[in-house]
Order: sequence, then C-alpha cells, then structure tokens
Amino acid sequence: MQTHVVIIGAGPAGLTAAYLLSKDRIPVTVIEADPDYVGGIARTVKYKGYHFDIGGHRFFSKAEEVEALWSEILPDDMLERPRSSRILYRQKFFSYPLRAFEALSKLGWLESSLCVLSYLKVRIRPLGRQKSFADWVTNHFGARLFRIFFKTYTEKVWGMSCDEISADWAAQRIKGLSLFSAIAHALMPGAWLRRRAKPVIKTLIDTFRYPRKGPGMLWEVCTKKILQNDGQVIMGHAVYHCAYDSDEKKWEIRCRDEHGQERALSATHVISSAPLRDLVLNYLSPPPSETLAAAAGGLHYRDFLIVVLILRDQEKFTDNWIYVHDDHVDVARIQNFKSWSPEMVPEPGMCSYGMEYFCSRGDSIWSAPDHELIAKAVREITALGLAEAEDILDGRVVRQLNAYPVYDSQYHDHVATIRQQLETQFPSLYLVGRNGMHKYNNQDHAMMTAMLTVKNIIAGERLYDVWCVNQDAEYIEAGSAAANPLVSGLRRVPSRF
Repeated sequence: MQTHVVIIGAGPAGLTAAYLLSKDRIPVTVIEADPDYVGGIARTVKYKGYHFDIGGHRFFSKAEEVEALWSEILPDDMLERPRSSRILYRQKFFSYPLRAFEALSKLGWLESSLCVLSYLKVRIRPLGRQKSFADWVTNHFGARLFRIFFKTYTEKVWGMSCDEISADWAAQRIKGLSLFSAIAHALMPGAWLRRRAKPVIKTLIDTFRYPRKGPGMLWEVCTKKILQNDGQVIMGHAVYHCAYDSDEKKWEIRCRDEHGQERALSATHVISSAPLRDLVLNYLSPPPSETLAAAAGGLHYRDFLIVVLILRDQEKFTDNWIYVHDDHVDVARIQNFKSWSPEMVPEPGMCSYGMEYFCSRGDSIWSAPDHELIAKAVREITALGLAEAEDILDGRVVRQLNAYPVYDSQYHDHVATIRQQLETQFPSLYLVGRNGMHKYNNQDHAMMTAMLTVKNIIAGERLYDVWCVNQDAEYIEAGSAAANPLVSGLRRVPSRF
C-alpha cells in the first residue's frame, strides 16, 4: 500500500511535516480549519495593509536543522533584527533580562537597598526545597525583585498564583540566568563573555532573524512549496472524524467546511497537531476507553486575545515587546510590530501596537465585544503613558483559542496515559507540535517534532522519540531503550503541586 499522510493543522509543525514529506514525493494532505491563514499561532493577520504577529516569534534556534530549513524556505526575505524587550514598571523601563545596576538605579536608593539586602539574604540563607515558581525566582533574585519583576506578569499569563506554579517553570524558562549572570552580561557583553558562556543562554541572545512581512510569510511560502511538490492543503475545513481500521491498517478522515460541505480522505498515516483533548474526545474512532477519555478530559488550555491599535508613531517605545508589571491594568504584554519589521506597517509616521490579554474561553475578557476590548486597550495604554488617545486611529481584535497548554497537577499522568494508549491502539498516528503533544513548545521545537516524525514515517518505525524534544535540550535519538519512554521529555511546567 502506498504511503499517504494526512496532517491535521497547518501550523509550524504540520506544515514542516508536509513540506518534508512532499519533498520526498510522499503523498500528503494538510487539513486546516482556518479559511484564510496558515501558520497557527505563528500566522500573520493582515488588516488595511498592516501585519500582526499574533504570538511574537523570534527566529532563533540551537538546532542547525531548524535554522537551515528556515533559510531553505525563505532564503531572501529574512531580516536580522535586534532583540529588544523591556519591563514596564511604574512607568519606567527596565531591561529584560534584568541588568542589575540599571534596575537598582531606577528603583531608587531605598528600594535598591532593600532589593540588595533581600538578595543577600537568600544567598546567605537560601530557601530549602524550591517547590514553586516563587521559591525558585526568590532564590535567584531575592524576594523583592521577584515581587517587582516576575510575579504580576506570570500570574496574568497563567491565571494562577506563583505559589501554585512549579519551580520547573522558572528553571526551564529562565534557564541559565541568575542575578550574577545578568550582571556579567551587562559588564562584559563582548566576545570574551560569549566564548565563555557555553552553551548560549537563550534568554540573552542579542539578535534574531525575522521574515520581512511577519512569520506568516514563511508559512505561506512553505504552503506554496508543498503545493508545487504536489501536496494538498485544504483550507477552511474542520476535522471531525478519524477512524482507524486495524485490519486494513488505514485511516478514514472526514472534515467539513463552515457551510457543512463534507470531504472524506483515506490515509496510511495521520499526523495531528490538533489539541490533544479534542483529538481524543471528538475525532478518534474507535472511541476512547473510559480511562483514555478521562485523561483527555483532564487537559486544559489557556487562551488569549490581542487588541491591535493603529496610531501615529510618537516613538514611546521601540522594543519588540514590553512586559507590563502593573496590576492596575489587565494587559500583560505589548508588541510593537514596527520593531519586528518596518514592513509590518505600511505608512510612514504610523505604528501598530499589539495589546495582549491572557484569558480563558468564556470569561469576561474573552466574551467582551470587540468595541469594548478596543476601548479597554485605549484606556490602558494611555494610563501606562505609552500613547495619547487622540493619536489612536483604529483597532482590531484577534482571538486565539488553545494558545498555551495548562499544566495542572495531573497533566503529566494524563499525557503519559494518552500517549501509551494511542501508540498501542493507533500505531500510525503521530502527535506533533505544541497542542498536538500538549507540550509548551516554541516554534523551533514544534518544527523539530515534525522533522523527527517524518524520519520515523520514512523509516517505517519509531526510531526517534519526539517527546525528547524539549526547551533548551539537545534534540537526540532516543529509541526504545529509553529508561522511561512514556514520560521522557515531558515538561512539567508550569504545574500545580
């Protein structure tokens, strides 16, 4: 039987897999629910000539294979951009990562003294077991710097207290960074420090690549290349049925568009980047066992929306984004799309800001009408001193479901249960990407899970353990000899304990 692969979802993982399979002349069909955009959370939304990067994507990876693929897909349209992120606290900007001397000087002599004393206290008497995010950051920066520069933003993003988030979240997302390394980076930014600082601390990179018209530009070109290689990309169709025939060893996949028009496809393999909960509960046939359904039902997601404001450019800030550490406003992060690439803004003298609100489907922010959200964003950006109301000319709201997998106390066990049963019952089903694996992958990690999956399909066996693709980890071959293959590579952050 000739191999034919159906891929659910046209995000970075799904399109990477489709592109590599189509290059090898393996028949492949991608099914994407969005009628207009490819790229998933890495898509670029267009509005009146303006381009919006929904998630904020820096193109930087430790994996040479990923960097090479970006260059192969978009060889002439990748810009080298300066990395610039800052924290906004009490209407003052602070470098991110923190530069100790700058932070202390801007806080004032009294607050600075208290921060230093707080830091020295944990150096002399560190906390015992680092159980929570609060514990970990306090041990590395002191309690006062934790409250000023970490607590507010983190709680906005995840909707839970820093005392409930696992220390693993900090250990992996702020890996290799401490107050000492921040000071060293500030004092010795030259070649000597870069030679000594191996491996590269990802938080401290100075530049990154970026497509001229946003990340969606790369995935749009990737889609065109898939079509040129005789692959198919079906837009505006939502999968609702994936039936596996274990005797015939083939799949039947059904999908429909917004008008109810249905399509049916047959395949030998299925690659899914759809939310793992939806795949198990809503798509798969034979239906899941009670154990499998309970595990899938226990998975949760954090949604977010972005309110894009179009305004006259008064150059209030020129960063890629800023983190808002202010509990008087709900906005958590603000992107400056012109800083990503000047070509994202079509008119000289104009700019566009993306006000990011983290929420959950059905809550007051998610459910608010667009005009109320735009008015809220205008109030908050003016209250922060980053714009004048009369300069704001237009706005647009973009919602993103299932943006971040939530890691509660049962997450690890649920994913292990699902993985074990799916690999046993559906041997030609492959999970990839952030939502497909319920794993907080960055874009490059999502792509690497797809790359390894394609190698497994071509080889006819699971030579590579895609679950070993992890934040700041080497991407390794981990065959069946892995000590605990069901949980290897599972990230436990952020999690309640």
